[in-house]
Amino acid sequence: MVNTELIVLHTTKFGENSVVVHTLSKEYGRRSFLVRGAGKRLMSLFLPLNILEADVQESTKSTLFTARNLTSRHPLLGIRSNVFKNSMTMFMSEVLYRALKEGTSEQGLYEWCERSILLLDAVQTDFSNFHLRFLLELTVALGFSPESRDLQPFVGDHYPTVERFMQTSFAESMLIPLNGTVRNEIAEEILRYIEFHTESSLRVNSLKVLRDLFA
Repeated sequence: MVNTELIVLHTTKFGENSVVVHTLSKEYGRRSFLVRGAGKRLMSLFLPLNILEADVQESTKSTLFTARNLTSRHPLLGIRSNVFKNSMTMFMSEVLYRALKEGTSEQGLYEWCERSILLLDAVQTDFSNFHLRFLLELTVALGFSPESRDLQPFVGDHYPTVERFMQTSFAESMLIPLNGTVRNEIAEEILRYIEFHTESSLRVNSLKVLRDLFA
């Protein structure tokens, strides 16, 4: 039995009363776990980007390990009480779920992701650009570490704005004035860059929600 922390990326119903929870952790990287007896009482634990503590039962007979004794590590009240932040966690978790292949285990990826979640939870105002900063930092966390010129073929006319994001502090990048349409376009362009390097198709449906909320 291994005690570990898990970041929830996605869930899939499994049978009558169980779910497969797709997660990111320090010990296992991107991995899915079976949670038995996951009734309505437990489902609130599996909201996007919740940070959980769990006991993992490894198996020699199956690649699908079992997680039990799940508890919340952080209440994330700043996120769960805010519809805009909740929508951002939906987007961020969907990106991670689609971009990270099962078994992916980049050093420092879990720690960066946890810091990003807690930062979103804590920030009070001016976070409309948070998901753009998140995408750019994700490229670094995945080991691509692009210079702004590496992104130029993907971002086109938005290159000056993207370069500004990459050259300013977090606080300053949150104050870059953008409307919902431009944010959406930049997000789609950075996603295309991530697609190119991960050789995967990122059809991130929740981006439409952010476009409408942060118009």
